[in-house]
Amino acid sequence: MDTTLTAPLIFLDPQGVITGWSDGAERLLGWKADDIVGRPYSEIYDDRGFFIGPDGALDLDSVAVPTPDKGQVVALRSSQTKHLLERLDLTMTNADVIGSWNWDVSDDLIITDGRFAETFGLSAKQAQKGLPLEEFVNRIHEDDRPRVASEIVSTIESGGAYSTEYRVVRPDGSISHVLAQGKLVEGKDGKSDRFPGVLFDVSARRKAEMEAQAQRERYRNLFENLESGFCVIRMIWDEDGNPVDYEFLEVNKAFARHTGIEDAVGKWIRRDIAPGHEQFWFDFYGKVARTGESASSESPASELDNRWFQVQAFAIDGAGSDNVAVLFTDNTVSKHAELSLKASEEEFRTLSQSMLNHVWTATPDGKIDWLNDRVVAFSGVPQEQIAGDSWGSIVHPDDLPAAAAAWQTAIEAGEVYQTEFRVRRHDGVYRWHVVRATPVKTEQGEIRRWVGTNTDIEHAKLNEAALAELNATLEERIAERTEQLLQSEKALQQSQKMETIGKLTGGIAHDFNNLLQVVAGNLQLLAKDVAGNERAEDRVRNALAGVDRGAKLASQLLSFGRRQPLEPKVINVGRFVTGMEDLLRRSIGETVDCEIIIAERLWNTSADPTQVENAILNLAINARDAMDDTGKLTIEAGNARLDDSYTAGIDDVSSGDYVLIAVSDTGSGIDEETLDQVFEPFFSTKPEGKGTGLGLSMVYGFVKQSGGHIKIYSEPGHGTTVKLYLPRSVDEEHLEEQILTGPAVGGSETILVVEDDDEVRATVVATLRDLGYNVLTARDAQAGLSVIESGIPVDVLFTDVVMPGTLKSPEMAKMARAQRPDLVVLFTSGYTENSIVHGGKLDPGVELLSKPYTRESLDGRIRHLLANQKQRTMPAAKPDQTSPAAPNADRLTIMLVEDEALIRINTADMLEDMGHAVIEAGTAAQALKAAEEQEFDILVTDVGLPDMKGGDLAKEIRRLRPTVGIVFATGESEVPAGADEDAVLLMKPYSDNSLKSALKRVR
Repeated sequence: MDTTLTAPLIFLDPQGVITGWSDGAERLLGWKADDIVGRPYSEIYDDRGFFIGPDGALDLDSVAVPTPDKGQVVALRSSQTKHLLERLDLTMTNADVIGSWNWDVSDDLIITDGRFAETFGLSAKQAQKGLPLEEFVNRIHEDDRPRVASEIVSTIESGGAYSTEYRVVRPDGSISHVLAQGKLVEGKDGKSDRFPGVLFDVSARRKAEMEAQAQRERYRNLFENLESGFCVIRMIWDEDGNPVDYEFLEVNKAFARHTGIEDAVGKWIRRDIAPGHEQFWFDFYGKVARTGESASSESPASELDNRWFQVQAFAIDGAGSDNVAVLFTDNTVSKHAELSLKASEEEFRTLSQSMLNHVWTATPDGKIDWLNDRVVAFSGVPQEQIAGDSWGSIVHPDDLPAAAAAWQTAIEAGEVYQTEFRVRRHDGVYRWHVVRATPVKTEQGEIRRWVGTNTDIEHAKLNEAALAELNATLEERIAERTEQLLQSEKALQQSQKMETIGKLTGGIAHDFNNLLQVVAGNLQLLAKDVAGNERAEDRVRNALAGVDRGAKLASQLLSFGRRQPLEPKVINVGRFVTGMEDLLRRSIGETVDCEIIIAERLWNTSADPTQVENAILNLAINARDAMDDTGKLTIEAGNARLDDSYTAGIDDVSSGDYVLIAVSDTGSGIDEETLDQVFEPFFSTKPEGKGTGLGLSMVYGFVKQSGGHIKIYSEPGHGTTVKLYLPRSVDEEHLEEQILTGPAVGGSETILVVEDDDEVRATVVATLRDLGYNVLTARDAQAGLSVIESGIPVDVLFTDVVMPGTLKSPEMAKMARAQRPDLVVLFTSGYTENSIVHGGKLDPGVELLSKPYTRESLDGRIRHLLANQKQRTMPAAKPDQTSPAAPNADRLTIMLVEDEALIRINTADMLEDMGHAVIEAGTAAQALKAAEEQEFDILVTDVGLPDMKGGDLAKEIRRLRPTVGIVFATGESEVPAGADEDAVLLMKPYSDNSLKSALKRVR
């Protein structure tokens, strides 16, 4: 409450608690507002009519005026100066009080505060001095003016309180609704002396009342014009509280049309209209009145011409009220039709149940809604499982498409449906039936339902088939059967051969790759010991080259046996092959003309990019050899569809969309006999010592493992074309992340090596320790888990996939990560079996380093995984709440290029908290596009991007924008080779401080 007001006013809430205290009240009574607000009014006003101040009782006059919120405003005046009324300035926070007045009746002068005068459009200064009553009355709306003048005269004549509402025309022409409340005060001579009062703005209340009245009128018009009947009834109860009658209080125009009752208002239904009205209606409405819950019903009223009514009843004024609103419709005609139809339906179904044939009915749109017992007994399937669109579940799969198509055609045409198909009996045997359905139509020609029958014609079909079989020659049947047996035997032999080779290659690869890892690891360690001895270094390099050849041979065996762990990605073969062009030209030599043809709108495929590259390279080299290093090689990529007619005779190929890669040469070609053997392992047409015979078998195994198809077309003297069909993918192309494999830099982290082969484990431990790592070891998965559970800090779990024991490596890794979410897990194997590979594909999220591996690739993979893991868990920088925002001069626009989404989001938050603007990109292509369109100051980029090396991206950015600063954010220990001298290295994991420092150095 504003205590700067000078009028002596006390404001009370409905409970008589003081809520406001003006300066004038403080001056007269002596209490300060802080001491008195919140205390009961009775503490300062006793039952003798005296006000209580700090120094005792005071004799003051007061006038109490009620407020719209049921409180009061008490105006005080000194009894010694009652003719000097203090100005009632009610300009307070309560927006409803808009002014006060004091009318000296004898002198006809009204003294008001500023807001009162403003409301009537009068001068505030003149109003403070006093204006005649006429000046104010003339501002009252002309329709209200006579009434208000009459009420003023009546108050003066009778004395007492004054309260009235009227409209005031404001100076701007708007109209306000106000409430004037006052009290006539008599002088000592008993005559009218003064007439003080307070003015309230009630425009909002009046508006709400008018809107409510208008809404009531709208609802009344709505119900009066409803097509449905509507009435309000009052329930009549007996002495025991049972509903026995009801009175019509209100009805709409449609009421009489639906009920046949005229002049219903004021009448009781049982007493005055229908003495035999069913008790159901009274109980129904009585329950609605008692509970307040709405209810609906469809019931007859025998006393009202046997009419049927659809009724909705609603309680009025809540539960316990006697009044109920009823909305209803006379649906006698439709109900009688329904009952008649139901009787006819029962007669039809009784007749149908007596028939031996299958009988069924369907809705106009063809959904089965009833079947006789013969259908259920024959099929052994409950009616509810056949109804609707599920009837096809008991139809032979080969017959269903044609039967369903014919049924749909009949429904659309409204014509008789007749066809033949096999229906499954309860014992699983299918029997032929002729099925016929006839539409039942209304007088208007609309289909009301379908009535159908199924008649068993199995014996007729058997006789027909027997006759057809007799017409076929025995020789033809024998030849066909013999061919089937030969094909089955050939397929079985091929399958058994592939399975045997697969198991053999898997076992060989596991042991062979472990041996190669021991040899390779020790050779790499030996290379350090013989550094400077050129002859020894050459021998080590030659030995390592032999290891690589052995590893490639094992990989080719796994590929043919479909045992290699594929890592499929969604790739665009067109871009992929184009990117291989330089590699292909170097591989086939300058004397072979190479042409690459890529179709427009080429689909994507899902395949292992490394294996796709190996397959294309193998085919290109084979083509070069077939052409004796001279001729033309053509590589084409396009879209293809293998239809049912093509795939019908091929067991492991599905019809559908494929991406085609065709490699054609102009070489000598292959004869038909040789074509049957080209995919077999170790078969080769090349001279001895010129090949392993595993190239095409590797391509064959990879394509089959990827769910694709391979086909060779060749004629002697006309060259050869090899076509690879890889399944189409509708997903977006995956841009492969490039992991840098520069010189090994090592580290100081702790690595747990879990490996059952003693020699391999010893070699790996020696390599890692030579790189500076702390190494822990375990012989199997259970021992490795024990190390994790011991609490010893471990940063990296490096584990073989295939190990003895009941606990498998993937299970150990899962349990270890559950205890240590930040643990980096790297698998290694020469043969993965099915533990982390399913469907021939590496499980999502699994990191695998295949044996044998080099010292550099091992260290590079570990450093990469550690850097990304640490950066993922790096907390976002918290904005400094105490320091002011950076000035605009320090605000930079930074291009942030990072393919790991979590790292990119975290770093962007750091930069934005520093006050910089950030342009985010997940690939080099996105970054280059943004660089052409937007200005920026610094490039912060990862080195291992999926589509371009970070160093190459920096060069392209500098070509576009020479003044841009370069920051390489990477797990590597140095900037990429060839980077500009002013480039800054920011090593992962980095904090906000190290990031801020790198930005300062580059600027």
